[in-house]
Amino acid sequence: MIDFSAPADVVAPQLLGATIHIHGVGVRLTEVEAYLGSEDEAAHTYRGQTPRNAAMFGPPGRLYVYLSYGIHRAGNLVCAPVGTGQGCLLRAGEVTSGVSLAQERRGEVPFHRLAQGPGNLGRALGLNLSDNGAQPEITESPEEVEWVRGPRIGITKNTDAPLRFWIPGHATVSGRRHRPPA
Repeated sequence: MIDFSAPADVVAPQLLGATIHIHGVGVRLTEVEAYLGSEDEAAHTYRGQTPRNAAMFGPPGRLYVYLSYGIHRAGNLVCAPVGTGQGCLLRAGEVTSGVSLAQERRGEVPFHRLAQGPGNLGRALGLNLSDNGAQPEITESPEEVEWVRGPRIGITKNTDAPLRFWIPGHATVSGRRHRPPA
C-alpha cells in the first residue's frame, strides 16, 4: 500500500507501476522524482509556503499542479505529513486507459511518448490548475516492480541527489534512460 504520509523519497518507488486516473485517462507511472521540501533546494517548497505551492503543504496523496515554463501543466503527488511540503513529480508513464482521449490531447506522437516527460504526462491526463489540491484515483501495481534511482534531470539545483526513480528499460521513461543508477 502506498503510504503518502512517508517522505517523498520513500513514496517515489512505491508509485512506480501504480496507475493514476484523471479526466478519463489512466497512466501507469514509470518515472517519478522526489522533492524533499525545506531540505531540498530544487523543491518548489524550499523557501516555504506561498499561494502558488500551498497544495504541497496540504494533505498527503493530493495533487499539486503548476504551470511549468508558462505552458505545461505538471503534477506532483503530495507526500509526508501536512505542513512538510514534500512531493513526487510525475515524470513519465504508459497510457493504459483513455488512449484515444490522450492521443487527442497530445496529437500525432508515437504511443510510448504520449505521457513521456512531466508536461506531456500532464497534458495526456488533461491536468489543469483547478486540479490543484484534488484527490486523484490511484490503483496500485498488483506486482512488485523493479526500479532504479539516480540524479534528477531538468533542474539546476541539487542535481546530484539520487531522487529520480524509474523502471529500467521502459520505453516511456524520459531522457537519460540508460544513465547508470546511483
